[in-house]
Amino acid sequence: MPSFDIVSKVDMQEVDNAVNQTVKEISQRFDFKGSTNEVTLEKDAIVILAADDYKLQAIVDILKGKLVRRQVSPKCLDFGKKEPASAGAVRQRVAIVQGISKEKGKEIIKLIKDSKLKVQPQIMEDQVRVAGKKIDDLQEVIQLLKGQDLDVELQFINMRS
Repeated sequence: MPSFDIVSKVDMQEVDNAVNQTVKEISQRFDFKGSTNEVTLEKDAIVILAADDYKLQAIVDILKGKLVRRQVSPKCLDFGKKEPASAGAVRQRVAIVQGISKEKGKEIIKLIKDSKLKVQPQIMEDQVRVAGKKIDDLQEVIQLLKGQDLDVELQFINMRS
């Protein structure tokens, strides 16, 4: 029976490259000279330390631009709250979201079932598998989901016939 998987994966090498490019641009920009600004990549998060709110927002905008240029969707970023740091600086932790949560999986399955296509979706850990008798039905599911705004970047992999 033909099937495919719906996943939400982030290429961490591209995220690392985008963070490095952001750090390089910050070090070269005139408006950041003489102030403490850092962007560090941890295992599953990016930590931004900026001199003030304006610089924090500028760093976030630079980072998003670099990610988009590297085909990494900014939807994978989960911005935490701004925290005060030493000397009036601000820190923000940005989690990198991988996988599809149970709630999002249920939302995706509801969308597929509401479309009345003859397919069987099921949640498997952090992904959703969709199986059906006809490949055309599976391709319709992909088109349906691409047309939805689900606040998570989806990839469609492992198409089996």
